[in-house]
Amino acid sequence: MFVAGDTVLYGSEGVCRLEGSMKREVGGKTREYYVLKPVYRKDSTVFVPKENEQLTGKMKRILSREETEQLLEEIPGEEALWIAEESERKARFSEILAGGDRRELVRVIKGLYLWKRKREREGKKFHISDERFLKEAQERLHGELALVLGIQPDQVGAFISQRVRKQEEEQKAENGT
Repeated sequence: MFVAGDTVLYGSEGVCRLEGSMKREVGGKTREYYVLKPVYRKDSTVFVPKENEQLTGKMKRILSREETEQLLEEIPGEEALWIAEESERKARFSEILAGGDRRELVRVIKGLYLWKRKREREGKKFHISDERFLKEAQERLHGELALVLGIQPDQVGAFISQRVRKQEEEQKAENGT
């Protein structure tokens, strides 16, 4: 499925390079593991047992340049995801983060960002768990997009904002407004 040199997404680790595989003895059993090196955490190594389908299923290929461009093109039209009931929101957002669907991550980021702005305008605090969800969703999405676009993860937010503004201006010009 994956070979040494591949770049993959792996669960909460984000973008990783597959360094290869190795055999390790754990609990008296010798198993073969994929060896992953997170791109943005150089001092970390992740070992994924090859025979564990649940864990290997968390390894996903990164988007191509074309898929990334398509996602960026569609961001303005993606509906923000917000769930008012806190426990339901936490469960759904946790599920989305675990699944790693990029469009769903965009929807979560948009929903949380809009909610955060509303709370700020009202002089109220943004809930700590919502802040954590926003940060995790951004880290996952921005890490992958940064790699594909050849920029740093902390530049992705500004890059997306600039692209959205440009799209809006082009649309206004097309509509003659």
